[in-house]
Amino acid sequence: MRRLGLMVTVLALAGCGALRDAFSAHPQVAGTAAGQTLSVERLAGLVGHAQRIPIRPDVLTGVANVYLDYAVFAAALGRGRDLHDSALAVAAEWPMVSQLKWERYHARLTAARGPLTPAQADSAFQEGTVRLFQHILVRVPQSAVPMVEQQKQKQAERLLLRAATQRGANFARLASQYSEDPGSKAGGGYLPAGPRGQYVPAFDSAAWTLPPGAMTAVVRTPFGFHIIRRPPLAEVRDSFRVDLERSRAVRLDSLFLDSLARERQLTVSSGAAARVREAVPQIVSAREDSRTLASYRGGAFRVKDLARWLLVLDPDDVRGIGAASEAQLTQFVKLLAQRDMLLQQADAAGVGLTPEDWQHVRAQHDSSVARLESTLGLTPELLKDSAATPAARVQLAMAHVDRYVDRAVTQGAVPFYPVPPFLAGALRQGEPWSLNQAGVARALEAAQAIRARDTTGRTAPPTGLKPAPGPPPVAPR
Repeated sequence: MRRLGLMVTVLALAGCGALRDAFSAHPQVAGTAAGQTLSVERLAGLVGHAQRIPIRPDVLTGVANVYLDYAVFAAALGRGRDLHDSALAVAAEWPMVSQLKWERYHARLTAARGPLTPAQADSAFQEGTVRLFQHILVRVPQSAVPMVEQQKQKQAERLLLRAATQRGANFARLASQYSEDPGSKAGGGYLPAGPRGQYVPAFDSAAWTLPPGAMTAVVRTPFGFHIIRRPPLAEVRDSFRVDLERSRAVRLDSLFLDSLARERQLTVSSGAAARVREAVPQIVSAREDSRTLASYRGGAFRVKDLARWLLVLDPDDVRGIGAASEAQLTQFVKLLAQRDMLLQQADAAGVGLTPEDWQHVRAQHDSSVARLESTLGLTPELLKDSAATPAARVQLAMAHVDRYVDRAVTQGAVPFYPVPPFLAGALRQGEPWSLNQAGVARALEAAQAIRARDTTGRTAPPTGLKPAPGPPPVAPR
């Protein structure tokens, strides 16, 4: 399973000019989708009665988005749409499809470069511009008092005495047993081969003085006390070549991207950073935004393209984007534009999915559809058996949506699972879907009133005290 950060909560406003105009005649409508209406009263009740949910504009917008996405899904089910169609699967699994295409294209690039021979790897080891180290770490917490630090240092010095008489596999066994670096402990303390400067200065300064086979004394860094060893070539010939090949691929990939940007004259627009900050809290509406963030020969990278990538990223990472500097956001736009250009290159080169790739894509898509059907307690077969017409099936499917949203949002009685954003976006194509900002604002006020009534109307919890018998006491005169 690839880490694609696919599941994010959609908390943004979406709009369409014609629908916004129509809303002015329907002040009690919060949103519409696929012929279904979300009323202000319904949205206010969903959130207002949910004591555990804060009443904020972004929360009501998020709940409205989830409801309308489910309405589109329910309408598709009720009308008998084939939700396992190949075109829908490709659109709904865009992140996975894009990743697979890039992997296939990258394999072609790598094959054209040719493999790194054993002789070339040995020569690179002898040259020494790329080096491989292993280490044992005795971690010292940043808040450690001097006494604790002294104890940790003595522990490291005892390990150094043992390591001084042991080499190769024995050093690796010591690292596996005693090192407190979770990233290298299981692998015998081996660190990835790389150029100078990839570790903290104190580590780098000590490690790069070592000839092959030598070991440092105890080295103090912000992480704790290290014992560092540089293995000889005979011990690490195969792993060094693998690391070198990986490092070479990263460097050549970077050069390829830079050359692509130069050849196609990639230029980031002057207002790109401000537009990125605008788009981050409004991802759904940004998917309709055609303003340019970057241009290049033969195309452009627009706000709607940015929104698609934002939906792929981890939500925690997305939340931090708005706080980035203008220079960082400009670089961010450049990198994403380059990724888009890479996918275009792959398509132009005729790169497609293998049968195995298709199997993964279909399995992922089918799993998402099955989970949604299970969440709602609906299947196409059940709808056909229970209602005679498409309209009646949509109505039945919406009844299941209403029951689920009540239980998940208002009552918190079942797990909350929104329609995955790329599937929701694909199902919306050709369907009316919009939120009325004024309606959401009215729903917010109504939800606050509901919450206030619910809170005031609740009886105080019993104290366990009982009134004393007899009349109330009278103060003495």
